[in-house]
This record gives sequence, structure tokens and C-alpha cells, in this order.
Amino acid sequence: MLCLSACSAERETATMDKPATAEKQQLLRPPAPEWSDKAVMYEVNVRQYTKEGTFKAFEAHLPRLREMGVDILWFMPIHSISAKNRNGTLGSYYAVDDYKAVNPEFGTADDFKALVGKAHEMGFKVVLDWVANHTGWDNAWTANPDWYTTDEAGNIVQPPGTNWTDVADLNYENPEMKAAMLDAMKYWVMEFDVDGYRADYAGGVPTSFWETAREELEKIKPVYMLAEDDQQIRLLSRAFNSNYGWALYNLMNQTAKGLSGAEQIKKYAERLEKQYPAGTYPLNFTSNHDENSWIGTEYERLGDAVKTMAALGFVLPGMPLIYSGQEAGLSKRLSFFDKDEIPWSDLSMQKFYQELIRLKHDNPALWNGKSGGVYQGLETVSGVEAGATETADVTETVAKAAKPILAFERTKGGNTVVVIMNLSSEAVKAATVSGISAGIYRSFPSQTAVDIQATLQIELEPWEYLIYAK
Repeated sequence: MLCLSACSAERETATMDKPATAEKQQLLRPPAPEWSDKAVMYEVNVRQYTKEGTFKAFEAHLPRLREMGVDILWFMPIHSISAKNRNGTLGSYYAVDDYKAVNPEFGTADDFKALVGKAHEMGFKVVLDWVANHTGWDNAWTANPDWYTTDEAGNIVQPPGTNWTDVADLNYENPEMKAAMLDAMKYWVMEFDVDGYRADYAGGVPTSFWETAREELEKIKPVYMLAEDDQQIRLLSRAFNSNYGWALYNLMNQTAKGLSGAEQIKKYAERLEKQYPAGTYPLNFTSNHDENSWIGTEYERLGDAVKTMAALGFVLPGMPLIYSGQEAGLSKRLSFFDKDEIPWSDLSMQKFYQELIRLKHDNPALWNGKSGGVYQGLETVSGVEAGATETADVTETVAKAAKPILAFERTKGGNTVVVIMNLSSEAVKAATVSGISAGIYRSFPSQTAVDIQATLQIELEPWEYLIYAK
């Protein structure tokens, strides 16, 4: 969705403060397809991906993405876009003109079906972006005003409380509209064999609809459901497998600016197990289509901490997301309503992401939901920086050095991953990390064998991190 007045970046990081109730924890969890256990998601912006901006042109990138290790391809909305009240020259992907039609800008329905088939042959799963809260103004459904929210004069209105003038708000009290929406969702699963949905503005649609939709889709095939939401935890009770990790995203941005740090991220990670219904988890990201276009690139927001925060998203509980072009070091904001091709001349970040994906795939402790290990914090005690001789200097140095270090481990079965990160722009001269599960580990990414004891002495440069796996 267009990230404007309700943008994620405006949210507070305290959205996870309320744990799920015992009653919610006992509700039937949505089934998690086995292929999602260790999956990494990749968001595809077809319009900006290639010069042609078509399904066929994108197909040429499938071998590269497969080699990188990507599991799930999330396609931004592929539907035809309304012309009425359009923003820009090409319009918003989220102003749907026809839920059963393909945007001719991208190709034909047969082109998309061929793309899904090829993706499946290569081992990918395909998730479609679904816009259930609103339609474009040219959508044939507007012939039925009672399918929409209307004002006192009976005029269809845009979603209340937003400035999304290019879309019309749907009325979920109308059973005919709900039936048509569900029929359209089933259509892409039955006719195109897609593997699930990323639900745009999921909180703007009644939870009961999503629960019914999930039940009906499961009758066709196992699906994966991602909610663009972090406010309504009940969406994860019976409808969705994961939601948006905006709390972590915001903490990353604040930490990079020195406004937050390791202690806040530690508290966030400790809350995950209590907050999320069993088996569900957040989507971890440093960028996506909204954040890139409306808030800024990861380089604008994170600066020198880009790689550190990307790595953090792979090692904390949750499914990692890579946005189109991040593996090419995308350092510009892509236009949302007009053509703005991603530059692919520099793929220097591709190996970095490939190594992170391999780390996740190879270590069950980092897998998703019940298949992975829980976050277990490690104790960190700072040493004394050289040259600090006075008691006051020692106290100040210890206090300062303690704050930047985030240390934890995750264990699943016989697999353990230990993570130690300096989440600051200052070097940590000396620190002690204790409570580690001792043993022979492989360092990341070199795979060098390291004998790690229960207590480890470390020194870290700004934003430096250590990852060990056994």
C-alpha cells in the first residue's frame, strides 16, 4: 500500500508490549507449510526490475535468485490498475481495476502462468500481494455502491483517515462483496497455482474474513499468508503465519542514529516468545517498497550499519525479507507511480546476502517459527578501556562500553548459533560475554573452526559482529 498517513515509520516500537492472552494462545494456529520452515522471502517489483518491466524479462533473473538462495518470491500486485484518479503516469499497484486481470504493463495472464510454472520448477514458491481493503475507482465493482463505504449522500469514499485519493474503500458488511473477494483469491490459487498471499493493509479488513479465506484456500492447497500489520495480533491466530516486523525495523533505524541500542533490541527479542501465538513470527526487513520509496533507502536510514542490521534480521527470530535491488546495493528511492529501473551494474552485495541465506538454511536454530530456536540472551560485562586509570574514568568507560553489545544464542536440537554484535558507531575496546554453550563452532562467513568457551573476551570495531554456528 502507499505509505502515507498511516506509514509504518510513524509507529511506535512499543507495539509488542501486550503479550498474547492464554485464550489466544490456545486458538488453532494457521497451518505452516513445511517449505516455509527455513524460507527467505524476496519482494519482486516487476515494474522497476528490468527495462521492459515485464514478467518475461524478470524470468531471466530467476537463475541468479535461485543461486542466491531465495525461497519465496513475493510479487507486488500484478493486477490491472485504474485510470481514474491515478497517481503519476502509471499509477499505484494498489489501485486495483480488476482482481482477475493482469496488468498489461507486465504482460499477459499466460505470461504470468508461465512465470509461476518456471519458478516452481526451479524450487521457488510464489506469493501474490493482495489488496482487500480498497479498489481503484474504475473497478467494475463500483457499479454496486453498497459494496463500498459511502458518505451520507451515498457517494463512495476513499479509505477514511487516509489521503489515498486513488482508491475506494470496500464495505465488509456486504456479503456479496465478500463472496466476490474470496472468489478472486481462490481464482489465483486454482488457476495459477500461487502459494499464498501478502495481505496489504491487513488490519483494515475484518479478521473474520481473513480466517474464512484461509480456511477456503487450504481446501485447495497449503498456502502461506503474510499480514501487513503489527497491531492486531489476532490476525495470527487462525489466518496468517507472519506479520510485519515494524518494531524491529524502527529499532534498527533508531539504533543506527544513536537513538536506541542493544538493550532495546534485547527487550524486543525477549518479548517475541510471549507476544506471538505459537508457531507465528514477524517478517524481518531493512527495506521494502514502501520504506524505500517513501522513507528512504537503507543507506539513508542506516548508514554504516547496513550490513549489521541486515545480518540482525537473519539471526533474530523471524523470516528475512530482501527487497528488489538490495543485492545490487540499491541506493536510490524508486519512484512509486512512474518507471524507474533498478540499476543492476553492481552486484557486490549479492554474495553478502547469499552467505546470510546459506547461514539460515544450514542452521535449524535460525529456522522460522516452531522449527527454529528461541532467543536466549547472553551476559555481557565490559572490560576497562586502556588509559582509564581513575575510578571515575573506569566507571564511565564500563557503562559506556556495556550499552552497544547485543549477545545471544539460539539452539534447536544439536544446533546452536551464537551472535555478538556491536550496535554502535564506536569501537568496543574490551568486553566479556558469558553463558555461551561451549564447543567447536564454525565462524561466519569464513567457516573457520573455533573453540568457543563459556566465557569469551572480545573487541569489536564500530558495527562489527561475530556469528558462530555448531
